[in-house]
Amino acid sequence: MNKNTWLITAVVLALFAPAAAAEEMRLYAAAALKGPLSDAAKDFEKASGNKVTLVFDTAGAAEQKFLADSSATFLLTTEARIREAEKSGKLQGGNTVVIGDTVAGFAAPAGKAKPDISTPEKLKAALLAAPRIAFSDPARGATVGTHFIKVIEALGIRDEVLKKSIFARDGIETMRLVLAGEVDLGITQISEVVQANPATLVGPFPLAFDLSTTYSLWLRADAPSSAKAFATQITSPAERAKLTAHGMRPPA
Repeated sequence: MNKNTWLITAVVLALFAPAAAAEEMRLYAAAALKGPLSDAAKDFEKASGNKVTLVFDTAGAAEQKFLADSSATFLLTTEARIREAEKSGKLQGGNTVVIGDTVAGFAAPAGKAKPDISTPEKLKAALLAAPRIAFSDPARGATVGTHFIKVIEALGIRDEVLKKSIFARDGIETMRLVLAGEVDLGITQISEVVQANPATLVGPFPLAFDLSTTYSLWLRADAPSSAKAFATQITSPAERAKLTAHGMRPPA
């Protein structure tokens, strides 16, 4: 075979050889990270050709769905939940990567006066004055919803607040209700407020009731190289910067 014939043959084989199959990975994640995680997945898909399917829910529900899906690749939920699942044996043989922190807070429809919630007393007054309130359902493993129940119990207004409250599916649903003007106060992660509409942000809980939550990514130690590449990407300086833009606090 002369040189020209060899070159033609090589070109033909390259043109008609089957392309490497793109991998599809499934990631179950807490809804608090929907904004930055969606952006990271798009960047990764564009660069690698692999597909990352994102399934968002409360931190607890995301964990349950991941555990029920043997073909799932990643879990992104609170650091505390991951540690507990590893301790109980539900998660085994994996690696954890810290993504960032979120702070819980309040939202109100844009254009309306924002209540003062800077102290426990002022927060109590604001909650009693609000006609309609929404927060994510604690029964579904909602981090902020569970915390909020403890706060209104500490303030002594549990029954009064629950009578006029809507249990949302998650923080995304809470913000949908706020944006639609269907509630006067929404309680969720500030990252979800900023991602939905920064103009709706009222502020964080008073210092006495502050809630800062660390979120981490868990993947099996034997995960494919593409999965490890995605984990590396979402902890890169560029993606860390996006966390801040979406109202999250990157880890130190």
